[in-house]
Amino acid sequence: MPADRDPAVGTTEDARRARLIDVGAALGLAMAAAQADRLMAYLNLLQRWNKVYNLTAVRDPDAMLSQHLLDCLAALPALQRHAAGRRLRILDVGSGGGLPGVVLAAMRVDWQVTCVDAVAKKAGFVRQVAGELALPNLHALHARVEAVAGRMTFDLVIARAFASLADIVRLTRGALAPGGVWVAMKGQRPDAEIAALPAETEVFHVEPVRVPGLDAQRCLVWLRSRRAG
Repeated sequence: MPADRDPAVGTTEDARRARLIDVGAALGLAMAAAQADRLMAYLNLLQRWNKVYNLTAVRDPDAMLSQHLLDCLAALPALQRHAAGRRLRILDVGSGGGLPGVVLAAMRVDWQVTCVDAVAKKAGFVRQVAGELALPNLHALHARVEAVAGRMTFDLVIARAFASLADIVRLTRGALAPGGVWVAMKGQRPDAEIAALPAETEVFHVEPVRVPGLDAQRCLVWLRSRRAG
């Protein structure tokens, strides 16, 4: 072992990696070594860049793993069921440091994932991640969400800790391809937000999500435009 390496650091990294793989297995995701490598590299980048760019209020790497990476990973099985083998085009709105977009792109290299954020340094971080993790399917836009609508369309628009359901729909309606859906990652079931949705939008499923090892309520709110007639 090199003299300048702290053995405890390697042990901690190994423990996080093992937990990542274990949680993936608990979620029904058979995680390949390359997928685990990408997610661990992302966690390290998030921790390093966060010291300068304030990407997240969570500072501890173990907490980053639980509250960010595993939280996003827990949404993947539901998205895969929805995809049913299709190659999705996904827009992650208000992505911040790339959550959940980077996690989705790292796990599913056949999906095209675009992260948009109005803060330049956050979009720049996601570009750096795409380069360092060799993810050509991961894209970053520095723009307001509403500026993207009409320029590009996506099969699925996802948002985590971004805005109310009504605002997500209002800001991104023009970015949703015909037949596309919105998915909002929420904590408790947001009944008040659901009641405030415009009449032309329907919630067709509220799906409870369990994040192994995280004692918190999570759900995915699935929305679509109502069919005429």
